[in-house]
Amino acid sequence: MFYVIIIVAIIICILLGLIILIQEPKGGGLTSGFAGSNNIMGVQRTGDFLEKGTWILTISLMVLVLFANVVVPQGASQSREAQEIQNQINKGSNAPAAPAPAPLPGLSDTSKR
Repeated sequence: MFYVIIIVAIIICILLGLIILIQEPKGGGLTSGFAGSNNIMGVQRTGDFLEKGTWILTISLMVLVLFANVVVPQGASQSREAQEIQNQINKGSNAPAAPAPAPLPGLSDTSKR
């Protein structure tokens, strides 16, 4: 379920980016191409369509992110493998430290005579 939410969010982000890139500020972009002829292929208000699409995709992305926050598994519930690894780490830290190596003969007195 989590992966489906992530994939849908990525698709929405890509579509939102494309719709925003199609729009030009101050009435340019696709809107300006159809300004002179409003009846070609039934296109009357491209700007309104792009604006509504932007709002719909933005709101759906926000809702999807909030829904993903509920669905995402929390850190409190660890998997069995993660618990086993943590137990091994804890056992390793409780082991006694290795004894210090014995000094080499002839090197115990380093002072000059």
